[in-house]
Amino acid sequence: MSPSTQVVVVAIVEVKPGSEDAVQAALQQAIEQTHAEEGCVSYALHRDTEKPQRFVMVERWASGEALDAHMAKPYMAELFAALPEHVAAPPEIIRTEPVPLGDATKGVL
Repeated sequence: MSPSTQVVVVAIVEVKPGSEDAVQAALQQAIEQTHAEEGCVSYALHRDTEKPQRFVMVERWASGEALDAHMAKPYMAELFAALPEHVAAPPEIIRTEPVPLGDATKGVL
């Protein structure tokens, strides 16, 4: 798998105060199933240290097709259906491709 065919996604979810645990639990279920997907290289949840209501998912997929297949999974539809009551705004999903500059081992995720 070449880094040039991979897709990196950054998804940012702003959660309503008091909904952090509910959103984290919903994300945990999706994460466990996503880690078993063939095209999932990495799928890692992070939390903003300055704004704890902000969750950041950093994902790496083997290809755009693998990401598209992931988004079509029933558990992703369930996740997106569960979020609206808990989020302050729709999730921001940024789909990127690597621009490998500098050190080949450090210039890509």
